[in-house]
Amino acid sequence: MRFLQRFWAPIADGLVTVAVRRWDRPRVVAGRRYRSAGTILEIDSVEIIEEKDLTDDLAREAGYRSSLELVKELRPGDATFLIRFHVAPGPDPRAVLAETADLSEEELADLDRRLDRLDRASTHGSWTREVLALIDSHPGRRAPDLAAMQGRETLPFKVDVRKLKNLGLTYSLRIGYELSPRGEAYLRSTQPRPTE
Repeated sequence: MRFLQRFWAPIADGLVTVAVRRWDRPRVVAGRRYRSAGTILEIDSVEIIEEKDLTDDLAREAGYRSSLELVKELRPGDATFLIRFHVAPGPDPRAVLAETADLSEEELADLDRRLDRLDRASTHGSWTREVLALIDSHPGRRAPDLAAMQGRETLPFKVDVRKLKNLGLTYSLRIGYELSPRGEAYLRSTQPRPTE
């Protein structure tokens, strides 16, 4: 479930606790957690609602001034869903993972397996280690610039970097990316060690 960036701060502050979506079927499940709006949201309930029952009070809970404003922004769909949620307590697990720089042999092997799986599933060949090295060499560089260095389109490149972020290997900056301590530790572990 995605939100425009203007909703992120009110969601984080607990001021927005409702979303209204038009879908052909429910896309979220009550009781589950989802990464969205720059945080982790826990879904409290999902129900179908008639458009005529979207009151101004509900619209304000969803971050709109009125039900009219909310309805104008709804996309076409088969049914209107009212989703109640709250920000899940505790830190984002990705952030905790990203700060872990002391990697055991088992953790390194697990990262190798996960990255190999991403490489095998890719339609454009192996990319994971190359992108980690690229981000390491150009921290804070714009995504379009990094994508161009690889001869790739920006959006698919950003999707790939998000996969690395989900493994705790990168951070998204205001502009560009950088390796997390976990990403740095992993990358250093893959580089040949100097011989004595």
